[in-house]
Amino acid sequence: MQAIAINKNVNVESVMGAFASKIDPAGFTAWIAPLQASLCENRLDLVAQNQFTADYITREYGNTLKNIAADFLLDLNISVRANNNIVQSANDNVVCEFVKESKPVIKNKNVFDKFICSDENMFAVAACKKIALSDSSFSQLFLYGPSGSGKSMLLDCICNATDKNIVRMSGGQFVADFARALRDRTIFSFKDICRNCDMFILDDVCALAGKRATTEEFLQLIMDLKSAGKNIVLTANCAPNALNGFDRRIQSLFASGLAVDVIAPNAYVRRLMLIRGGVDMVVADELAKQINGDGHLVNGIINKIKTYTELMGERVNMDIASRLLADVLNKSKTPLSMVKTMCDKMGVSFDEICGNSRARRLVRARQIMMAALKSATNLSLTEIGNICGGRDHATVVYALSQIEKQKITDLMLNAEIDDMVKICK
Repeated sequence: MQAIAINKNVNVESVMGAFASKIDPAGFTAWIAPLQASLCENRLDLVAQNQFTADYITREYGNTLKNIAADFLLDLNISVRANNNIVQSANDNVVCEFVKESKPVIKNKNVFDKFICSDENMFAVAACKKIALSDSSFSQLFLYGPSGSGKSMLLDCICNATDKNIVRMSGGQFVADFARALRDRTIFSFKDICRNCDMFILDDVCALAGKRATTEEFLQLIMDLKSAGKNIVLTANCAPNALNGFDRRIQSLFASGLAVDVIAPNAYVRRLMLIRGGVDMVVADELAKQINGDGHLVNGIINKIKTYTELMGERVNMDIASRLLADVLNKSKTPLSMVKTMCDKMGVSFDEICGNSRARRLVRARQIMMAALKSATNLSLTEIGNICGGRDHATVVYALSQIEKQKITDLMLNAEIDDMVKICK
């Protein structure tokens, strides 16, 4: 009877006052007070300004609000303001308009046929096709491999092969947009844009390394998307457990889905890329053997040959190609280029190798590089140390001795050093 008596005199102000008495002042001021409240028969409608705010209030305060509303014999409904063009932050007076990038109307389901796939990359391509069809049992998909291996091209294929709503960003763009949202006090609008999609794609998560606040926001985004059943695709230059600048918790999250390595183009793939780019078949056969496995480099060669043909009006034969591409052919390799190529192969950056970090994976990579340079070149130990970040003679001697000890029992190490030696020759 007491509840019925309360219901006869109920109004929005009395209900909001009851909310304020049961919820901590900071939480009420930040989240509940900005809501638009209205009564409709025996229902209290609370309207949030964006989906993130509605989800947060439901998760953190939903039970408390429902119990208080029930004391007034009211049902509770939390909804989002219907406005597709303007998204407003819940905790400020700033209105920020986001214009979503328009997607092509016509989709091509066969775009993956344009990706020249080696046998080593068939699994990666199959995984991308699966997630493009939204028929995957895994989330997220983590593609990793050296620069120029084709990760971004696979992302293009996914985007063009699906009709789902996709939000795609580069790592640098995510960092910049998050910082701008904090500065402009539109962080909740930014959160909504990232979450209101069927698939979220981030190209190069390494750009988030060392940025604590951005990484925490991205971690929460991934968890929210996974709990909502959304598809996620991430790329990086190394495997999740080898990422530098991320704590173990984030590395574990990245590895919780399907992590697939993308191998740099081999000689067969490089040859097909050159031929498709209009390079003479004989020239393509020879160049494919002499250039390293970097897709960006292959595209640069194609553009250079194509431009030369257009400007000079003559077909590029091998003699012209040798002169035109002297800076990238294997015969012009320098010790510095060898080290950078080995860095790409082992999934570490050149700056890390030259730095002072004593991380186990970096120490091992340096020692392998030193051993490969010693076997494949006539460089002195001092020269090898200078190339690998200015290490002294004693450091190189110690590294080589450690490698020799490990080679006795570690067959994988022997194979890895042989691969690095091939790169240097």
